[in-house]
Order: sequence, then C-alpha cells, then structure tokens
Amino acid sequence: MLQPDDARQAHSPRWNPDDHLLTILNDNATHHGSDIAMRERDHGIWREFTWSQYQEHVLAFAAKLEEDGLRQGDIVLVLGDNRPALYFGMLAAIALRAIPSPAYPDTTPDELAGQIEREKIRFAIAEDQEQVDKLTHVATINPVLRMTKIIYDDVRGLQYASDTNLVSYDDVLKAGRERLERNASLAQSLSTRSQAEDIAALLHSSGTTGAPKGIPLKHGHILHGVRSAAQAGYFREGEIHMAYLPIAWVGDFIFSIGAALALRFIVNVPERQETSQHDLREIAPTLYFCSPRAWSNMLTRIQVGMDESTPFKRRLYNHFMSFAIGVERKRLEGKSPGFLQKLWLRAGNVLIYGPIKDHLGLSRVTRPYTAGEAIGEEVFLFFRALGLNLRQFYGQTENCALAAAQSPDEVQLHTVGRPFPGVEIKIDDSGEILMRGDNVFDGYYDQPEDTAKTLKNGWLHTGDAGFFEEDGQLVVLGRVSEVVHTAQKERFIPTYIENRLQFSQYIRDACVLGEERDYLSSIICIDFQAVGHWAGENNVSYSSYAELSQHPAVYDLIESLIQRSNQLLPDALRIHRFINLHKEFDANDGEVTRTRKLRRSVINKNYKVIIDALYSGANEIEFEAPIVYETGDTGVLKRELTIRDIAPLGSQ
Repeated sequence: MLQPDDARQAHSPRWNPDDHLLTILNDNATHHGSDIAMRERDHGIWREFTWSQYQEHVLAFAAKLEEDGLRQGDIVLVLGDNRPALYFGMLAAIALRAIPSPAYPDTTPDELAGQIEREKIRFAIAEDQEQVDKLTHVATINPVLRMTKIIYDDVRGLQYASDTNLVSYDDVLKAGRERLERNASLAQSLSTRSQAEDIAALLHSSGTTGAPKGIPLKHGHILHGVRSAAQAGYFREGEIHMAYLPIAWVGDFIFSIGAALALRFIVNVPERQETSQHDLREIAPTLYFCSPRAWSNMLTRIQVGMDESTPFKRRLYNHFMSFAIGVERKRLEGKSPGFLQKLWLRAGNVLIYGPIKDHLGLSRVTRPYTAGEAIGEEVFLFFRALGLNLRQFYGQTENCALAAAQSPDEVQLHTVGRPFPGVEIKIDDSGEILMRGDNVFDGYYDQPEDTAKTLKNGWLHTGDAGFFEEDGQLVVLGRVSEVVHTAQKERFIPTYIENRLQFSQYIRDACVLGEERDYLSSIICIDFQAVGHWAGENNVSYSSYAELSQHPAVYDLIESLIQRSNQLLPDALRIHRFINLHKEFDANDGEVTRTRKLRRSVINKNYKVIIDALYSGANEIEFEAPIVYETGDTGVLKRELTIRDIAPLGSQ
C-alpha cells in the first residue's frame, strides 16, 4: 500500500497496451530531444547523449545491421561491460525485431560456445579485444560457430584486424547513417516495426543445476513491470541512475533500458568496473541498487578508512554511529526517536553521516535498494543509520525482477515487503511462492518441459519457499528444491543458514552440509579483504589467502561468527563442525555461478574428501588441489587444512 508521500509523488509512465521500447524512445526523442539520456565517463571526461542522439545511434545501427542480414527472430550476442554502444546495439536489434542475448563479461569461451550453439547466434556486439578474442577462439575450435559479424566498440588492439567479419561500432554507425540518408522513410519504419508481444531480450537463469535456461522477456512484460513499480513509488520520472551491474543481469536491463526509457532516467556509465565507486561520487545518483555483498564491501571500506584516521575522528565516528544504529534499531521496532535524539541525529548528520554519504556518492540517493539474498543486520542498520532509507525487494528474471518491495515506512530486516500493484502472490500447500501478473514471462526459450513445470494454471512457480507475515509482508526462505533433511529427518534449507553466516563481512561464501547426516557442518570461504584488514588490526601475519585462512586466530574469529548464527537456530540445525577453505569458490571452476550462487553438485564433487573428513571426526586433512599454470600445464598443490568443532553454546 502506498504511503501518503509516495502516493503523492508516485509516477505512472505514459501507457498504451501497444507501446514497445522503440515507440517510447521515439516519444522521448520527439518531446524531450535535448534532454540528457545517457552519460559515459571516457578517459576522465563525461560524454553526453541526448534523447535525440540516443535514437539516432539506435536507428543508424539498426539500418546497417539490416543491410548486413540481421532479420526478425535472429539472436544477437552482447558481450562486455556496460557501454553506451552495447545499450544502443541492443535497442537496434530490438528495432529489427531481433533478440539481444547478453552474456556476462567474464563468461568463458566454453560457456560462450554453448550459448552460441543453443541459440544459433551469428551476430555479436562485443566491448573490446578481450571479448572479440573469446569469440574468435570459439570459432577456431569449432568453425561451425563462427560469427557472421562481430561488432566491437573499443578499437584498441583491433585497428589492424584483417578478419572481414570484424567491424567497429563507429564504422557500422557511419554506414547506417549513410543508408538512412539514402532512404528517407527508413527511420520511421525502424521506429515502428516492433510490437508489444515481441521478445525484447533473451536473458538467462543462473544455471545452478546445469546449463542456464533462456528467459525471453517481451516488451509488454518489461513495461508492465516498470509501470507497477512506478505506481508503488519504486521508480520516479527523471531518476539519476548508474549503470554498473552486469548487462546480462535482468536488473540492469530493467533499470538501464526499460525504466530508463519509460521514465526518462539519466543513465550514467562509469569508465570501468574498477572505477565505478570513484565515479559514483561524481554521478551522485538518486536511485541506487546493489547486492548485500556490495553494501557489505562498502561498509568494510568505511571501517578501514576510519581505522586509519586520527584517534579523535575514530571516537567521533564510533560515538555517533553507535548512537544512530541504536536509534534505527528502535525505529524498526516501531519506536520513534524523541526530540533530543532527533537533535543529536542532526548534529551527527553534519559531523559524520552527511560527510560519509557524500564521500560514497550517496548524498542524493532517496531510493536505495538491495536484493538477491538476505542482507546482514549490521550492514542493513549501518546504512539506515546514515539516513539512507535502505529497502529490500524481491524478484526473478522470470518476472522482470519486479515483484515485491518494502515501502518506506514498513521496513523489516527479514521481509521483502508487499507485492507491487498488478502482481498477485500466494503460497501453495508445499510452502512455494506462486505469482502471476503481466510482468511474468510466457515460458523458457526452446524448453517446453521446463516451461510446463514452471507455469501451471496461470501461476509462475518461483521455486522459492516463503510465507506471509500477519501484516501481509512476504518472507523468502530459500529455494524449494534445496529443502533437505538430516538423518533425523529434520527439515532445513541450506541457503537460509548460509545467508545468516554471510551476514558477516568476514565470510564471503558458506556451504552448509548435512543432508542425510547426523549433524550440520560448513565449508567457509573467508573474505580476503575484510579478514586481511582484521588481521592487520590484530597483529596476525600472513602472506597469502591460504595462510590467512588457516591461522588459528582466524579460526577463532569464524567460530565466533558461527556460534552467533547458531544462537538463532534450533538445536538440531546448528552447525557442529567447519573448515576454512584455502581458496574462494571460483566461477571458472564451476563452483559458483556468475552471480555467485553455489553449484552444490560441483562443490560436492570437488571437495568430497573434505566433506568426508568433516564427518569422520578428523581434525585436519591434507587436501590436494589441482592447479593450472599460465603455460597451460597442470599440477597438484597440497594444503594442510584444519577442521574445527564448534564449542557448544554457553561453554565459553
């Protein structure tokens, strides 16, 4: 339900059932042509594109793609980090009723080969030489998968490429402009060919249990999702947004293309992923989303900076932050701060909270969000204590990532809020979350069996377990498919416990074990940056991740964190033993997806010896880890890993 302030300011985008992304782009260019639509930081200088220029790039690009043979229904691979050229290229493909299929920039050649083969891809838009090299490598191994055309944005390293299927973005743009000049009616034709029922993007599932499934989202799905979110006050017209999340992730397509077009956002593209936090300060967005891990990393940087400041600044920081966190904790319990507390919060805003937000680039953010997994209480309270009304939302690729969100005045740590207008959610007898609405997709790409399992009787079976609180707020527990039982038939969801462990900034990944076992245990991957900083503050010396992970003091730290989590769990579901892994779980090894979701079958296989040792009573294990050298040669690295029992609660 909209709160009074949101109800007054919520914005419903211009809406027509026949609208598609290109008609909205055309409307923006016609009525707001001189307004800034996108900005890109290039070599330290911000380059701006108006709505008119945005449309001109899209139509010129589309004109040349059509001339080169791209046709309705063709799938176009999009590969690289966020760049205006890649966004324009996706819209150009959409204008031709072709389908952009973005991939994560760190996707391996083997993974690309699978996607190219499954989707019969012949056209690709790539960011730079690194991505072009992957595509040419795929073609070298399997010539059948050779691209008809690879268009690249960054010319460095490719100026003298002789391959006839390689062409620069600028050359495509130039040729497209010339074609538009020769054909006066072509621009209008390109702007109006699409239909609301056309597929606007082919996105993909995380692939935790196998090859990622293709998820086609139509124009209508996307615009309905954006509209309902806007009605709930989630988006507002004219937001300033930073496009830094992977273009293959549904959230980026919805925020940076769907909502940006429908509500005329100013989309800002950082120079590089490595500079995004620095660029954030210059952008100063009004809307900001990042994952719980990213919020946690931001908090770690603040804490590191304060630890390196003067004693006076540290005392000031510790006092005001402790005060604000205490006030915020009570506020979430429904207790409003008194007059003197409000006065002291204002003083803290001048001295601490405001300067920290300004330093981070969050001083203008009025709608900060987090989603994807549970966020730690410490992290959540810290940023709300700064004065950011941080809220959680819930969604999946299958429903355009827009399903439910917390309203500004109904924020709780354990919920994800209420359904957006036009979205229905219910819980079936098994505890699974079901959903329906015009934002829900129509089925997986070329996978009728999976579609039939997911879409039943008009409802999307999300695969998530959850329940509604008495006040109507939704709680998400984890994946239904991950519900398992101990040897004593105690039911539990590993991800629920893992998320609680990962509330701590010191734990990057946790894999909870215990299916058909007598007790639960866990494999822990420490966060190297956070634990490294902690080690420096506590005089713990180390020379590598592996050495740090095995230090007895680090084991003490992790044990204390597991004990804290155990306090919130029933006796039968408490963790009894754990091991600190000598390395992080690696997406390139298939242990996690590109969005860092665990692939349990791979972990069970790769670390079977460790898992067996956790349940054998052993206190240490010599683990042989295979390694691949830069030359391509392989070898084996032996590591002595400690296994530790968790002290029972109340024993220390």
